[in-house]
Amino acid sequence: MFNVKRFDSSEGNVCKYVFTDDSTVLEAVLYKYEDFYKRTVICCSTMSGCPVGCTFCGTGKKFIRSIDASEIVEQIRYILKDMNIEDVDYKGERFQIMFMSMGEPFLNYWEVKEAIVYLHDMYPRAELLVSTIAPDKDEEFADFIQLSKDIPKIGLQFSIHRACDAYRDILIPYKNKYKLNQIRDYGILWWKETNRHPYLNYCIDGMNNSVGDAIALMDIFSPIVFHFTFSVVCSSNENMKEAGFKNLNAIREFEQLFLENGYNTRIFDPAGQDDIGGGCGQLWYVQQWVKEHEKQQNLI
Repeated sequence: MFNVKRFDSSEGNVCKYVFTDDSTVLEAVLYKYEDFYKRTVICCSTMSGCPVGCTFCGTGKKFIRSIDASEIVEQIRYILKDMNIEDVDYKGERFQIMFMSMGEPFLNYWEVKEAIVYLHDMYPRAELLVSTIAPDKDEEFADFIQLSKDIPKIGLQFSIHRACDAYRDILIPYKNKYKLNQIRDYGILWWKETNRHPYLNYCIDGMNNSVGDAIALMDIFSPIVFHFTFSVVCSSNENMKEAGFKNLNAIREFEQLFLENGYNTRIFDPAGQDDIGGGCGQLWYVQQWVKEHEKQQNLI
């Protein structure tokens, strides 16, 4: 049984939930768009900590443990009950569950798969969206194609963030991951098998939004298959309010290059989460928990 803390944003549309016990810390974030019954989004953790080590992420390379399917599902059930919106799936217009808070879903795939199947049975209208850096897991990705065919509510997003592999390797130092061309090939296969478009998540930090970057991305990823999500890189600490929003104009300018070339795009606006560290990768409570946990372990 987890202890749970909730942090509410000042404007009331975003809440962060932190689940802890003696050996585990998880974070999940709830978003309300206008009204819960208009659109509800929950981003949940698939691991406690993460072994990937993305340089912009507050989790860093602090891997605590993989979690099981019941612990993934419990995040969703707890949040809906806490907000008294357990009926949001069948009474609401749009309900999305995103496996993209803390942890890499394909490094804990079989538990994530079990959670997806369970959540689909429980919330049959919910969109179940998996976001991945694309670790080199051929068996898991092959199984995911079949799972996506069996459950038409599943969506797929790749976190790429750079337009060439060399720079992406610096940002995402996990060695055993697909190259951009492999992501392209798998995305095309998933699209053909499911008739659904994979998304490419591209966070802009001011060093990856040149015209050359846009051309490089468009050379690899076709607008016929791929859609883009553009967003700011969240600070890995509590200072998103100072650093996060300054890139929104740059994002819009970069997005325009893709719109002019026929791409389907969307921009993620982080409004509302700056005062609770609710952005993806902005896991300052996890940082604090890990430091305290390491301190206690050293005293034993």
